[in-house]
Amino acid sequence: MAADWSWARRAWEKWAPKHVGPEGKQVQAALLLNYDPSGPSRLLPVIAEQEGTRLTAVDMQPFLDFVKRGNMQTEFFSIRTNQYLVTSIHENWFCARCVNSTKSGGEGAIVMQIGAYLLVSMYDGSLASASQAMVATDQFAIQFIRRTH
Repeated sequence: MAADWSWARRAWEKWAPKHVGPEGKQVQAALLLNYDPSGPSRLLPVIAEQEGTRLTAVDMQPFLDFVKRGNMQTEFFSIRTNQYLVTSIHENWFCARCVNSTKSGGEGAIVMQIGAYLLVSMYDGSLASASQAMVATDQFAIQFIRRTH
């Protein structure tokens, strides 16, 4: 696990400055969460890394509970005051749209399980923004998986 964490940190430090930030970047905020349903979660901090936001473990607990329940097609999930509806589910990732966004173009999130982590990429906008955020999220996953396999 230590080698995994070491690589995750290096991959994050390489990826986040290029892809996460204010306007002009594909992802406005991103979190790398420790998530290993088969392991003892109390030994690790919930949030391994974050960029573009300042969330706490308490903020993320409802989201992690949602993921553990696995009722993605029938429930909403929350990250702080934003409520999300899952719009697309795939083998190791899903997309969601914010249903109470105050932004004119809307907001969304892409959640991808990568090893013992969940990468949560949040973006502003609609289809084009979602596509760009997916490319950025996928780039982190490819970088991470290439090193660990």
